[in-house]
Amino acid sequence: MDDKQILDRINALMEEEHSLRGGGGPPDDERLRDLEETLDQCWDLLRQRRARRQYGDDAEAAQVRSADTVEHYQQ
Repeated sequence: MDDKQILDRINALMEEEHSLRGGGGPPDDERLRDLEETLDQCWDLLRQRRARRQYGDDAEAAQVRSADTVEHYQQ
């Protein structure tokens, strides 16, 4: 997956999240949690790729980390 595909995935997930939150009815909390976790994983992967590229490493070697790992990062 290249950077553009990751960004496209992020945009699609964000659109779904906005749709769920603004749908007029009660949001599907389980789906929102899934979306948030997946978004965190996508952002993490994109950051890994950019950092690898910046330091002369292979961006393709970046891997999706578990939701449990990325959810516990300090912001």
